Amino acid sequence: MAEKGKHTALLVIDMQNDFILDDGLMRVNGGKAIVPNVIKAVEIARQRGILIVWVVREHDYLGRDVELFRRHLYTPGKEGPTTKGYLGAQLVDGLVIKEGDYKLVKTRFSAFFATHLHSFLRSNGVNNLVVVGVQTPNCIRQTVFDAVAHNYQPVTVIVDATAAATADIHDANIYDMRNIGVATPTLEEWYETKL
Repeated sequence: MAEKGKHTALLVIDMQNDFILDDGLMRVNGGKAIVPNVIKAVEIARQRGILIVWVVREHDYLGRDVELFRRHLYTPGKEGPTTKGYLGAQLVDGLVIKEGDYKLVKTRFSAFFATHLHSFLRSNGVNNLVVVGVQTPNCIRQTVFDAVAHNYQPVTVIVDATAAATADIHDANIYDMRNIGVATPTLEEWYETKL
C-alpha cells in the first residue's frame, strides 16, 4: 500500500436504486451510465488500500427526517424515496459493502451535515478525499464544499464517476468545484496517479 493511500478515503455517494434505476423514485438521468466507473473506482481503491466510505440516504418510512421540501413524497401506505429497509435504499447491483469498508447514513445533501463523518475520518488519519456518485449539483457539491471547509486536502472528484440530470449541469458544477481547488480527473487519470 502506498503511504498516501492510508490517508485517503473514497466517498461513494448515493449509489442507491432510487437514484440510479430507471424506475427509481429519485432517478438521476446520468446515474446509470456511471455505474461501471464507480465499480472500477471502488476496485482501484481496494487495490490501493484506500478506505471506502459508503454514503447513503436512508429515511424514516413517514419521512420525518427528510428535508421539508420533500416531505410530500412520504405518505402513510406509500413507500417514499430511499426508505430504510426498502429496495430503493439498497446499493445498485455491482456495488457491495465489504469487511473493512464503512457505511455512513445521511439525511441531507452533505455527508458532513449532522453526521459524524468528519470525526470518523480524522480519527482514522484521513485527510485526502476522493468522491464518486450522484448527483453533482446536490450531494456531491455540498459534500465537496464542506470537505474543503473542513480543510481536507486534496479533495478529488472523479468527473466520469459522478453524474447529474444533464451534462450541462454536471459540467457547471465541476467547474465551480475546480474553482475552489478541487481536483477533477477522469477515472483513467486518477488510476494513473501515484498515491
